[in-house]
Amino acid sequence: MSGLIKLILKWVISAVAIMGTAYLLKGIIVPGPYIAFVLALVFGLLNAVLRPVLIILTLPVTILTLGLFTLVINGFLFWLPTTFIEGFVVENFWWAIGGALLVSIFSWIGNALLSD
Repeated sequence: MSGLIKLILKWVISAVAIMGTAYLLKGIIVPGPYIAFVLALVFGLLNAVLRPVLIILTLPVTILTLGLFTLVINGFLFWLPTTFIEGFVVENFWWAIGGALLVSIFSWIGNALLSD
């Protein structure tokens, strides 16, 4: 399978994971598939650019909490697009942490099915 097709399939898997998470968790609202695809793109960019910086900046806290602070970082990155994507709602930070966990699990399963 070519690289571009694989990238597009991963993007679709992320969007479906976001829609599934919004369906299962009442504190997360994604108004439609278009927003889910935009969110999948934004999450991918945030995880590629901002997440490594946050991991390095919070390394002492992450070590003290035995890695659990990474959940807070993931929740923050899940909540961050609510500030600039209209229609995407995460009611509070606990829903953000739960949503980040669920999207990660769904994406992991989908990508595992995609791999050769």
